[in-house]
Amino acid sequence: MGVILQDPNHTTILAAQPTGRNGQRIPWWAAGLSIYATVLSSITYMAIPAKTFATDWSYYFMALAIVAVAPVVVWFYLPVFRQLDVTTAYEYLEKRFNLAIRWFGSVSFILFQFGRMAIVLYLPALALATVSSLDIYLCIVVMGVLCILYTMLGGMEAVVWTDVAQTIVLLGGLFCALAICVAGIDGGFTQLWRTSHQEAKVFENLDWSWDLTAATVWVTLVGNFFANLMQYTASQDVVQRYITTSDQRKAARSVWTNAAMILPSMALFFTVGTALFVFYKTHPDRLDPNLATDGIFPLFIVREMPAGLGGVVVAAIFAAAQSTLSGSLNSVAACWVTDFHRRLKPGSSEAVNLRLARGVTLLVGIAVTLIACLLARINVISLWDGFISILGLTGGALAALFALGIFTRRANSAGAMLGALTSVAVLWYVQQYTTIHIFLYGAIGVAVCFAVGWGASWLLGRAPQDLTGLTIYTMKGRRERVRV
Repeated sequence: MGVILQDPNHTTILAAQPTGRNGQRIPWWAAGLSIYATVLSSITYMAIPAKTFATDWSYYFMALAIVAVAPVVVWFYLPVFRQLDVTTAYEYLEKRFNLAIRWFGSVSFILFQFGRMAIVLYLPALALATVSSLDIYLCIVVMGVLCILYTMLGGMEAVVWTDVAQTIVLLGGLFCALAICVAGIDGGFTQLWRTSHQEAKVFENLDWSWDLTAATVWVTLVGNFFANLMQYTASQDVVQRYITTSDQRKAARSVWTNAAMILPSMALFFTVGTALFVFYKTHPDRLDPNLATDGIFPLFIVREMPAGLGGVVVAAIFAAAQSTLSGSLNSVAACWVTDFHRRLKPGSSEAVNLRLARGVTLLVGIAVTLIACLLARINVISLWDGFISILGLTGGALAALFALGIFTRRANSAGAMLGALTSVAVLWYVQQYTTIHIFLYGAIGVAVCFAVGWGASWLLGRAPQDLTGLTIYTMKGRRERVRV
């Protein structure tokens, strides 16, 4: 079923199967690959080559931002999550603040995952159906059903090991596509290198200015640092992987493993996009001028690759979707059972909790599959993107709530909630009435929530509270530090 459930004696049940200590028996390297596969979706698998095809390598700095988040997670967030032995990340918010903030975080995550899962099902199916004879509804349903089944039957451990296999398929598919693409270019890799630089398709056009309305180097770095701070510190589908290893050191290794994979794997994605540009510049007659940019990689797969190798890359696209979906389904079920059902009914038996988690996985999977099919029927990508933008309003606030709790002792529940609500309002205004680049939305959300939350807490005063183990200053084994 995919959630980690514990009985009163802290005996962990993972899909009703016996496990090791606290169910934490996943090797660190497998957990690291699972984190990588969870963050990398099928949308990314197609969007990065497409973006590079249309522009250059400027967006590669997003990968540097992900690497920059890793030490922050390892040194500050991971010790807190591990010491508290939480099942969901949002349990921490109740321990640090109150139940309302815990539910705010959990609901924000669940709603966003509904939108994300529907898009992950819909857009890859749309791209593949556009350039091939595959039926879009069949693609959606097959991906949805497979993810539901192995998430329900295998549990979190099966999800992690499936992620490992899918990561291998993902990267293997990219290598195959790149090899075929380069082989189709007259002059091979030498010509690829020469043409890409002649056409300024790598780093020739970097913008180092502080123009907040454009994707400059600094905007990309700063904006994506905060966007990934939310992903790696406040998103249950990633945080859940931190507690699958046997101890904190191995959990840290899993984070470093993910970080180590980011730069070379992203370079591979960008190289594929550049190779596609050079290939179709060499063979312009093979490019459909009416094709949307996001369909460029599927077009190459279907028309230019041998059937067997093309099937590997198509499988990689589906694998990316399934990895993201299984992680999201698993995490939504964990949040519903732990943050709501068990919180309201603490006496509920583990058998009941297990059945509920499986039921939630099934219902959410079916709902998301139907939503994706609806999107395919009415074709309202722009409206759906608007809906996701609205749901994303809480992302910065959610990341800031964890930062307020971990990095300050003064923050209290009233101040934190006021900060979160103010962040949502300010970010909505920024989206509607300014031209600030979308990359900076996360940074604005985090900054506003943190500043308002801390300031309001200072004005409102803080009720006496035991913060042992809840901040970086009050963790077990750490010396007291200066009040923030």
